[in-house]
Amino acid sequence: MMPPRLIVTIDCEDPIGLGSFWLAALGYETLDGDGEPLAWLVPPTGSMGPPVYLQRVPEPKSVKNRQHFDLAYDDTEEAIVRLEGLGARRLGEPYEQYGWWWQVMADPESNEFCVVKELSSS
Repeated sequence: MMPPRLIVTIDCEDPIGLGSFWLAALGYETLDGDGEPLAWLVPPTGSMGPPVYLQRVPEPKSVKNRQHFDLAYDDTEEAIVRLEGLGARRLGEPYEQYGWWWQVMADPESNEFCVVKELSSS
């Protein structure tokens, strides 16, 4: 049996609007679909990132996500400022754990994700 292909799905109220945020945040190149019920994003040609589906659901988000994106950057502050410019916000203070630096953030519909950086072992 072939291994499955990973597809990330985000439940949301506005697939097109939230799709625009994630398109820019991930550097993906296509936002497609009409948002009723889906919009989808695909990574740039030659990239190995998974497609992201944004699925309209009637209920708003109410509790912490059990699954989320971790976006790794070399320059985390630059990335955070860019993401905030796209509509994200910081949740709490950054912290270090397991050899990584973490900043929990929320997208425009309050879905959590993290900006992370591996700490050098020196």
